[in-house]
Amino acid sequence: MTRPGYSAISSYSRVQILHVLQKRGQRTVAELCEATDLHPNTVREHLQRLLDGGYIVAETEHRTTRGRPRVLYSTTSDRRGISVISQRKVREAAQRGDLMRRIMPWTNVTDAGLTPDAVHQIDALVEDLGDAGFDPIVDEAELTVDISPCPNAGADPDHRETLCDVHLGLMDGVLAEAGGPLRVDKMAASCDPRNCVVKLMLAQRVPLPA
Repeated sequence: MTRPGYSAISSYSRVQILHVLQKRGQRTVAELCEATDLHPNTVREHLQRLLDGGYIVAETEHRTTRGRPRVLYSTTSDRRGISVISQRKVREAAQRGDLMRRIMPWTNVTDAGLTPDAVHQIDALVEDLGDAGFDPIVDEAELTVDISPCPNAGADPDHRETLCDVHLGLMDGVLAEAGGPLRVDKMAASCDPRNCVVKLMLAQRVPLPA
């Protein structure tokens, strides 16, 4: 059965759109068409799929002059808007993770020194990666996520860098949406595109002003 999240980002055209939004922030349909060379109707269809998957948000432009306000699109990690869908996915992942740890207590990873909110971040990340067609293996002690063999390994080499950038951005966005200390650090170097290990890090907390 095709999983909803996977179908939302299985198209390279949608990956292109996500890449533009990750790099350039809020964009209109016209700006996305110019950046991707896609037809406006095609861009609108892709944007709707990404909205339904919780990957992006739409916001109506606030105008102080006459004219029809434009719709601005951005990724959920931009924090310019709230995606109810992405929030629901994070919340349900934490609930399923808590249930699994109650039923199978040996799967509890707090022994690795992770706080409960970090554990819930991993819950959300694992589910999101699964929806995207990956089969992640998390090492909580080393803070690594092994998603080998990468399903994008056979992609056009010219597309691979964009695919990696987008997926790393999506992973970091999921961690940020879930809330907690974990963030994406980098992808471990590898000569084999089938091997993909992503390193996480504990983000430094900025002290509150006195």
